[in-house]
Amino acid sequence: MSDRDFYGDWFRDGATPDPMHAAQKGMKPELPKRFYSQASVVEQDGQHAVALDGRVARTPAKGLLAFAKPEMAAAAAAEWNGQGSHIDPFSMPITRIANSAIDGVRTSRQAVIDEIAKYGGSDFLCYRADQPEELVRRQAEAWDPVLAWAAEHLGARLAVVNGIQYKQQSPQALAAIAEAVARHDEFGLASLHAVTTLTGSVILALAVAQGHLEPEAAWAAAHVDEDYQAELWGQDEEAQQRRAWRWREMEAASRLLALGR
Repeated sequence: MSDRDFYGDWFRDGATPDPMHAAQKGMKPELPKRFYSQASVVEQDGQHAVALDGRVARTPAKGLLAFAKPEMAAAAAAEWNGQGSHIDPFSMPITRIANSAIDGVRTSRQAVIDEIAKYGGSDFLCYRADQPEELVRRQAEAWDPVLAWAAEHLGARLAVVNGIQYKQQSPQALAAIAEAVARHDEFGLASLHAVTTLTGSVILALAVAQGHLEPEAAWAAAHVDEDYQAELWGQDEEAQQRRAWRWREMEAASRLLALGR
């Protein structure tokens, strides 16, 4: 299989394969054989590109798989070097995010900014339970400090309500969130989009991006409700497997954000 065929089949539009969905469908995807010996980082056109046996790698849209910082390129190259006799795209989240950044964000930057920033209008950190008392306490402990940080450091003061009835946020707060999102380059935006959609909170994503929260802390904050319910009713094995895969994506996106700072 050529590298062109590989990219076309597995990395089209930076899509993230869902192993749980495949399992539910009874699918057993055939993984392509490894067609290279060594991945490395080379300089090309003023950037740091991933090379497979000396040949620069390309994205699905034929863009150069390259980064401004060598550490980011090295992280992607490590994924390629970590493959066995077959290439498993599930284990290459950094490469997938990079493909999204290069092929998608660069040509649709404002649309991506808008997509991420709109989460501020209904950020789940703002919607609280009014009972039971223990859940109310856990939500406040995990979420109030992050909202306070957003108000102080981003200028985004968001209103908090009990229940799920929609609360309109102030234009000033939404503008501040959009401004903070727009400061990122294409790799930052692709990573920020991943963290936002995985956690359901642009505030948590920005806190990770700016180094205020460690990824593990943001992940725990995003799952306060789920963890509380699991304590009451027990763990669901399938849900836990799905969560583990989603954490892998979260971890990779957070790493790219850290390398980009």
